[in-house]
Amino acid sequence: MTTVKTNTINSIFQGRSFLAEKDFSPAELAYLIDFGLHLKYLKRHNIAHQYLAGQNIALLFEKPSTRTRAAFTTATVELGAHPEYLGVNDIQLGSKESIEDTAIVLGRMFDGIEFRGFNQQTADELAKYSGVPVWNGLTDAWHPTQMLADFMTIKENFGHLRGLTLVFIGDGRNNIAQSLLITGSMLGVAVHIIAPKELQPPAEIIHLAYKLAQVSNVQPVVTDNIAVGIKNANIIYTDVWVSMGETDWQTRVALLKPYQVNMDLLTATQTPPERLIFLHCLPAFHDTNTDYGAQINVDYGITAMEVTDEVFHSKYARQWQQAENRKHAIKAVMAATLGYLFIPKVPEY
Repeated sequence: MTTVKTNTINSIFQGRSFLAEKDFSPAELAYLIDFGLHLKYLKRHNIAHQYLAGQNIALLFEKPSTRTRAAFTTATVELGAHPEYLGVNDIQLGSKESIEDTAIVLGRMFDGIEFRGFNQQTADELAKYSGVPVWNGLTDAWHPTQMLADFMTIKENFGHLRGLTLVFIGDGRNNIAQSLLITGSMLGVAVHIIAPKELQPPAEIIHLAYKLAQVSNVQPVVTDNIAVGIKNANIIYTDVWVSMGETDWQTRVALLKPYQVNMDLLTATQTPPERLIFLHCLPAFHDTNTDYGAQINVDYGITAMEVTDEVFHSKYARQWQQAENRKHAIKAVMAATLGYLFIPKVPEY
């Protein structure tokens, strides 16, 4: 497997932004997943891959994040470029300066822009006006770099993607659940969203998933019935019950308490242990060792929320591998869109 600069090859990725999974084809997503695995191999074997030497990358953060900031920063440095972090107090998007004006200025100073924030339209406008690739580090609608890391992790553990069943259990309306439903349907992974009816994905997302799944020949499922949705799962995935910017703890805890991932739920999959893993995009409230966790224990009498500590530290858990893969997935996106072409041995998924 090799990586070459596209000075003589026209790459379908070069100059493109990575804003939502649905904007790329299944083959393109599979390519980026394999590229990420290739870059991980290079890093693990101390093989230099500074494909972006001399370039500058802007990291725009409306929402703080441990993993996204660390992943984009280290990814940028390992590719040989310079990262410049611009936090919420450093940028004036839409308040003192229009998104268009900000995008034009940044596009003249940087070779690529990462954006992590609330509104998907902000990411779209940055891409429209900057003239350089823009990468979505998370919005309220989509989380595409997380998806690449997730499906990299799945492929590492199973050797393939097609034919597997991924079950997301919890708040089915959030960006992770929606992104999993769409990405899995594109890549031939049957995604089951198990959530209370009040917290299921919007109808347009479900409709798009069904449409995409007709091509990949899988059957997405959206249900509030745990017993129906969990059977024969290969991947159990959950996320925080209350996302950043939300405050309705009382309602969420009441709705989602029955949907906690615990060992009984893993047993109910009826999947052989060697064919079952657990994923979580983090942070996770699996104990009371955080301010949030301690307060929830006081208010609601529970010592864990979306996942128990037993599962979080079990033989099924792959969240640390998943978190590391954020960096390598991001490297793949940045390198591909800024002009480098990965040539895999076998382009399959």
